[in-house]
Amino acid sequence: MKTQAKADLALLMCTLFWGSSYLFMQMGLKDLETYNLIGVRFGIAFLLAAAFFHRRLLRTNRKTLLHACILGAILFGVFATVTNGVKTTTASQAGFLVSLTVIFVPILSILLRNKPPKRVFFGAGLAMVGIGLLTLSTELQISQGDLLCMAGALCYATHIIVTGRWAGESDTLQLGIYQLGFTALFGLICSILFETPKLPHTSESWLAVLSLSILCSAIGFVVQTVAQKYTTPAHTGVIFSLEPVFAALFAFLIAGETLSARGYVGASLVLISVLIAEIDIKKWRRSKQSGHASAS
Repeated sequence: MKTQAKADLALLMCTLFWGSSYLFMQMGLKDLETYNLIGVRFGIAFLLAAAFFHRRLLRTNRKTLLHACILGAILFGVFATVTNGVKTTTASQAGFLVSLTVIFVPILSILLRNKPPKRVFFGAGLAMVGIGLLTLSTELQISQGDLLCMAGALCYATHIIVTGRWAGESDTLQLGIYQLGFTALFGLICSILFETPKLPHTSESWLAVLSLSILCSAIGFVVQTVAQKYTTPAHTGVIFSLEPVFAALFAFLIAGETLSARGYVGASLVLISVLIAEIDIKKWRRSKQSGHASAS
């Protein structure tokens, strides 16, 4: 198997794990409060990753720690909004709404004077129609959970942009692991201030927390960092766009969640908008033509 194929397969595995995370968050919230769940989840993830790469972490400099602290704060914002969001929306719906990150990234990049291609604006418009069909009630109101999930997508888009700016200035593995630790720290502090911190005490909660910690956080973030060195951003974006599909699949198979007919249409439009924003059809056709030409 070629190196890029292995990297794409690894990213597909990460996407599968992240698709399951919305259901595991709902399971964990039955026993733990929001910030408590974030603190325990990322605390375990950090300890596992740090133990595995402890020699690499000993060479960390202050600049990397500062960047990791800021990224950890943004990542905490992502999961504080999404974890609160899944309390009042379905796991499948949350997955489609958080996938709007792919739309928000190029739009936010305008602030950095990077003009996104026209297909992104077309995808954003289509996404808005899809969101309306997916989330609006008959009274034309959006639930608080849906709004929080969209806010989480905006925070995650910010996290991706900031990470992209700093990735070349620091060891990406150190950056990725330490941001897990800072996310856990912020979760623990907020839990102490606003909640009553505790460890899970049911088997279902431990299953949810360990799945989130090991699969979705420790393995997910580390594997993503390494795999992206060996594949293209286009491949990565298309693979990550499958996350809401996996989220809906897990929600259906395990929790029996289904959407209304209008909801499925809206979810399909959101997914299509993500693919439109990610795939450059003209560039893909040119690469195919050049490939055929070189083969002949």
